[in-house]
Amino acid sequence: MRGPFGATVADYTGTIPRLLERAAHRDPDGIWIRTDEQTLTFGAAAGQAAARAAGLAEAGIGHGDLVLVTARTTPDYLLTWLALAALGAITVPVNPASSAAELAGLVGQVRPRAVVTDQPLLDSGLGQMLGPGGAGDGAVRTVIDVGELGAGHPGLTVADLPTGAAAPGDLAVLIPTSGTTGRSKLVMQTHRAYAMAAEGFPFWMGLSSGDRLMTSLPLFHINAPIYSALGSLVCGAGLILVPRFSASGFLDAARRHGATEFNAIGAMLEILMRQPERPDDADNPLRLCYAGPAPERERQEQIERRFGIEIVVGYAMSESPYGLIWPHRTRPFGTLGAVRQHPYLGTINEAKVVAVPEAGADADGAPGAAGPAPEAELGPGQTGEILLRNPVITPGYWEMPEQTAAIMADGGWLRTGDLVTVNSDGTYTFVSRRKEVLRRRGENLSPLEVEEILDSHPSVLESAVVGVASDLTEEEIKAFVVPAPGAAVDFAELREYAAARLSAFKVPRYWQLAGELPRTPTARLARHRLPAGHQPGEYDAEADA
Repeated sequence: MRGPFGATVADYTGTIPRLLERAAHRDPDGIWIRTDEQTLTFGAAAGQAAARAAGLAEAGIGHGDLVLVTARTTPDYLLTWLALAALGAITVPVNPASSAAELAGLVGQVRPRAVVTDQPLLDSGLGQMLGPGGAGDGAVRTVIDVGELGAGHPGLTVADLPTGAAAPGDLAVLIPTSGTTGRSKLVMQTHRAYAMAAEGFPFWMGLSSGDRLMTSLPLFHINAPIYSALGSLVCGAGLILVPRFSASGFLDAARRHGATEFNAIGAMLEILMRQPERPDDADNPLRLCYAGPAPERERQEQIERRFGIEIVVGYAMSESPYGLIWPHRTRPFGTLGAVRQHPYLGTINEAKVVAVPEAGADADGAPGAAGPAPEAELGPGQTGEILLRNPVITPGYWEMPEQTAAIMADGGWLRTGDLVTVNSDGTYTFVSRRKEVLRRRGENLSPLEVEEILDSHPSVLESAVVGVASDLTEEEIKAFVVPAPGAAVDFAELREYAAARLSAFKVPRYWQLAGELPRTPTARLARHRLPAGHQPGEYDAEADA
């Protein structure tokens, strides 16, 4: 079967602007973008993207130029990203809430041809930072107001959209994976990666032109641009842009816009569940949610019953938007699913799980006699690092050859850094990030399994488990606990609760109250930003032992 962009990976010609062009030709008058302020048809969106591309070209931006974009989840920013992609420019999307030091560090690292931002950010001091003598040291040659871009080119249509400037293998985006003042790891991703993943998402989820995809996720990551924005273009669905996630207003927004699908990351679903329950929670148009990793089956079914939705679990990363997904019409609870494939190119994605060196291995990584050799492929029931191989894997990290080499294995395999257990049905169960595995009393443990138990206690809103230095060897375990609203946490009682459900070596010794947990811009737990060591008010369960 020949698809719209070719039958094989070798002759695949899909790019980001071609997805927009195709959608505008297919249904020019159909409404694509919805917000509380406006609606925009597929045809009008393509015309506005063309106008913005013309404005960017007048500013001297063309193929291969790096452009930093303070990407809010709004139509202006989405259409500007599509315009940059049409020109073959490379977008560097950044969190608009970044500090001046973070922005200055990124500007100094990539030396962008231009910065696209908005007047409120410029008024707040960003303009001064970017100018000569500012923290950006005058590295930016052009600063563009996203709200004014394209205003000088009214009346353009999809016919004016440049679609031949970018090739599938060209870089489209550099995704910052950290917001430090030093050198961020910038994941390089191609037009091919965005187009193939966008074509896959409606297929994996069972979406059609009758759906409306709602996202409050940031445009400076990978989920919202690929799966929601471009995925809706591919299947002709509507796209609802919500500037930020609000648990109290989420269902009302879905009702107001007729949303049928949304993507959840981090603690979004649990935060929604912690809202006061209402009898009409399930009275909404939503039918599907894409999320990962998987909650426990009982908890997932509770979420689904309360909101009247079906959760489809998947796994991917900035370095590879092709990962795992629950197969169609199956419900492998507790797993990340099986290897996801393309709707018409067939099998393009592979996964394997390999052994990792045991803690205590020698300097060359040689394991003890008890375990398999590092890199040995593992089978059902075994746990190791999952590796992926497909045509949308990142070419690497921008100007970081050593870090790139560290994630690339022989044969074109990507080292994900994630530990999973292989299941006999071809699915995989997430265990933890490899670098997050803790070693205590000669045993490996995942912080996630401890957090899952602590979070199930009625006095706990959420928790984070880390390793802290021990007077002995290896590590001791510490839990940061955020109390549930109106609840008081008794650490001695909570420790007994955990001890009744976990092996002794997994039960934390140290406990600390926290008002909130630090999070990345995409709402994931930023474990590395938790206070290190021991702080005042810490409870030591063995102090009086």
